[in-house]
Amino acid sequence: MSDQSGWVLVGGNSSRFGQDKAFAEWRGRPMTLHVSDLVRAATGSVTLVGDPQKYSVLGLSVIPDSIRGIGPIGGLLAALDATSTKRNLVVACDMPHLSKAFMRFLLERARDSGADVVLPVDADGLPQPLCAVYATTARESIQIAVKNGERKLVKTFHGLQVERITAKDYASFNKYGNLFANVNYIEDLSAD
Repeated sequence: MSDQSGWVLVGGNSSRFGQDKAFAEWRGRPMTLHVSDLVRAATGSVTLVGDPQKYSVLGLSVIPDSIRGIGPIGGLLAALDATSTKRNLVVACDMPHLSKAFMRFLLERARDSGADVVLPVDADGLPQPLCAVYATTARESIQIAVKNGERKLVKTFHGLQVERITAKDYASFNKYGNLFANVNYIEDLSAD
């Protein structure tokens, strides 16, 4: 059995985008499938986290959020509740510029460090919790934070061992400077 698995969060509000980003076309196919292929190539598996009735048409395994209506934390908790592996790569479906090599790098850092969370930080110093590796050891602390009303993902890491990966650490994977670029607007689909 592998000690890692991949999870792609779908089903956000897509309010700025104007339609469901999960189905938006990226290079001729739904963006979710593009991101899912990268995650599967990096981890050996991929499961979507969102509404199974809506997203099963994409042909992938789908599990529902553990708690609906609380944003990506509900999806992260669903992945951590459902996983049978130590390390879990969790990625948002709207990050098509990621690479298999970068995700493998994150997984290697997670394995080598033993951290509860391996969290990339972008060049501006902003954490990227929707492209991170979560050990199953992080589940309880995140669940407690959510029960206490926390909805900001990075604020649920209190008491966890978090390894921050800086832009300098992953510079070789970020040749074009847009590794974490989200597709938030229709115009972003044409950005390469």
